[in-house]
Amino acid sequence: MAILPILQYPDERLHKVAKKVENVDGSIRKLVKDMAETMYTAPGIGLAATQVDRHIRLIVIDVSETHDDLRVFINPELLKTEGKEEHEEGCLSVPGIYEKINRAERVTVRALDENGKEFTLDAEGLLAVCIQHEMDHLLGKVFVEYLSHLKQTRIRAKLKKHRREIL
Repeated sequence: MAILPILQYPDERLHKVAKKVENVDGSIRKLVKDMAETMYTAPGIGLAATQVDRHIRLIVIDVSETHDDLRVFINPELLKTEGKEEHEEGCLSVPGIYEKINRAERVTVRALDENGKEFTLDAEGLLAVCIQHEMDHLLGKVFVEYLSHLKQTRIRAKLKKHRREIL
């Protein structure tokens, strides 16, 4: 397993639309393991392949307190969304930034697991938020893009300053 570099906003590669995974094979399973290790090390609760510069429809999520409930979604599709709820979100590609975003309260998603087996999942709460957040990455969208232009400008400036401080 390997820890992969995570792209940082506003890197243009975060805006690439991910392509469908045609074949769930050993290379996809290795990427799942590497992404999981990267996510846990970061630490985070979700990671899209887009964030590690692999532009395929693959996300990993673990919202458990004990980090032992890894969920893999290959070629995820939202089948249904219900309700609206505001949640504070953060992102491994936008370190140190947390903002309130409106998302669907409940979702139904269909995807393939790491063995290529199709499943359907009803999710609510943090898991539903995380699924929507990570699926946005597959569409080339970062959560801060739901915010006003002014807030986005401030966030970019803050991140740029932070990068200069650590170099």
